Amino acid sequence: MNANVSIKGEWDMAALDWSQCPAVESVPGRLGGAWVFRDTRMPVSAVFENLEAGATIDEIIEQFDIAREQINAVLEFVARIIRRSSE
Repeated sequence: MNANVSIKGEWDMAALDWSQCPAVESVPGRLGGAWVFRDTRMPVSAVFENLEAGATIDEIIEQFDIAREQINAVLEFVARIIRRSSE
């Protein structure tokens, strides 16, 4: 598993194997190959940055025009990784 946790308990999102999440893609030449929501230019990291800043899922959906299902798929993917690593 490629998940790294810092001393503070924060996840290193870049270290996750995003290729296993069907809601995202990395396209060379699109945002420098960053992981984005499939068929968008919206970086996955933006969701976590906005959640950390206090935004709600509804606010993120409205601001970035991302489907709730896409966000849920990413959050469920990360939750699975966290559960597996804590077992």
